[in-house]
Amino acid sequence: MTGVSSIITELGSKRLALLRELVPRLTAIGLITNPNFQDAEDQLRDMEAAARAFALRLIVQRASTEREIDAAFAAVTQQGGGALIVGVDPFFLAVRDHIIALAARHAIPVMYPVRGFAAAGGLMSYGTDFADSYRQAGIYTGQIAKGEKPADLPVQRSVKFEFVINLNAAKALGLSVPNSMQLLADEMIE
Repeated sequence: MTGVSSIITELGSKRLALLRELVPRLTAIGLITNPNFQDAEDQLRDMEAAARAFALRLIVQRASTEREIDAAFAAVTQQGGGALIVGVDPFFLAVRDHIIALAARHAIPVMYPVRGFAAAGGLMSYGTDFADSYRQAGIYTGQIAKGEKPADLPVQRSVKFEFVINLNAAKALGLSVPNSMQLLADEMIE
């Protein structure tokens, strides 16, 4: 096998650390995962370890339909979740606008796994820089076109990540983004 592998499921602790920096008084945090996604259990284990490290109670909600996502948001807020992390899953990308609207309706800070959520109005995202991954894939394609054998090319992992903050979403939630976070951000959306 050859190609570029994106790191998407192993970033839970970093997402949680960034969210906790923005909302420092958290005692409980929600996690929404899709039980039908092959990496859901890996994501859950990663987040459980991160929550333990930060002494946070983790409220796990599993959702694979829009109705279940609605119920998950309600359950997290009813159980005292002060913030939420949306797991990595293609289905969640497909219903991105619905998830962002729920976050606004419940007035809960949410960390998302990819930039597209923050660009569409979500609070913030941290994840693989897919443009860089596509660039790496293009380099591989060029090497193969020049005669390299795919079997001789190693699998590469993503090495570039992006942290995006939507200042409008933060303002709507009454959150002040510390300068330290603004300096860490790859992009600030206003």
